[in-house]
Amino acid sequence: MASITIRNLDDGVKDLLRQLAAENGCSMEEQARAMIRAAVEGRAGQADRIDQIEKTLRALTGPGQQAPPVADMPGRPSVRGTLSGKRVLLVIGGGIAAYKSLDLIRRLRERGASVRVVMTSAAQEFVTTLSVGALSADHVFTELFDRNDEHDVGHIRLSREADLLVVAPATADLMAKLANGHANDLASTVLLATDKKVLMAPAMNPKMWSHPATRRNRATLQKDGIAFVGPAKGEMAESNEAGEGRMA
Repeated sequence: MASITIRNLDDGVKDLLRQLAAENGCSMEEQARAMIRAAVEGRAGQADRIDQIEKTLRALTGPGQQAPPVADMPGRPSVRGTLSGKRVLLVIGGGIAAYKSLDLIRRLRERGASVRVVMTSAAQEFVTTLSVGALSADHVFTELFDRNDEHDVGHIRLSREADLLVVAPATADLMAKLANGHANDLASTVLLATDKKVLMAPAMNPKMWSHPATRRNRATLQKDGIAFVGPAKGEMAESNEAGEGRMA
């Protein structure tokens, strides 16, 4: 079989290959072979992935604006400005995937969005408020009863001033709280108080994701109008664990 020559592919395909290869911990050539195998075997996973990204961009840009199709993008720089003027409130949950939120903040700001961040106490065990604040160039909100932030009912203000709320990673705990109407910390209170769209990117162990309780909570949230992206399949942070649960 002829070898795969990545350099002959167009920039848009190479950009997608590079991103997928990084997530799956393999080379671009190995990722290309996996995609070809999937196509031959009749699986549409990568096409679904492109559709997911396009839908997410459309959700973020809001009504009346057109996000460029991901498949037509010659490279990442071409999407700069697609979220110009949009305000995103990012809720970071407590899971190992929280480190990916740092790159998410950077990518959102590259596209012109302003990003405010709410971190759960568990999230602060994985990434620091200093790192998040430096990347978002804004104050990081962590406490429901903060003396400075709550003088004007800050949790309500946070939930209303954004154009979109993104929960990434959305842990099983955060999903359960919102599905059952709990509001005992800043993140859950903001999510319950908002009148804006909410997009969740679940990330958890495959057994947790497939648990009946998590499935019920997701169904409830979807019925309530919450949008989801992912999770993706792959290797987990834990040894010898793989399956559906990686943050998209």
